[in-house]
Amino acid sequence: MARLNRYQEATLAFMKDFRVPFDNNLAERDLRMMKAQQKISGGFRSPAGAQAFCRLRSYISTLRKQESHVLTALERVFLGHPLLPSLQPE
Repeated sequence: MARLNRYQEATLAFMKDFRVPFDNNLAERDLRMMKAQQKISGGFRSPAGAQAFCRLRSYISTLRKQESHVLTALERVFLGHPLLPSLQPE
């Protein structure tokens, strides 16, 4: 309880700044689509298909986190000019 009192501003930041997510569980959100895909289709047909799905979801997740336009970035991938997400936060 003392820790919550000490960090009250940081703990309740999502109530004042709507860019701050309600939770900090990005990993869980990134895995949610994988579990949905398994539930809907019963799984993946091959390990290569699962790997391709994971790569694509990872790329899209990174683009969203860096506030890039996902459809434009995917179009560039298929045209052979992929947008490479930055490795360091700006």
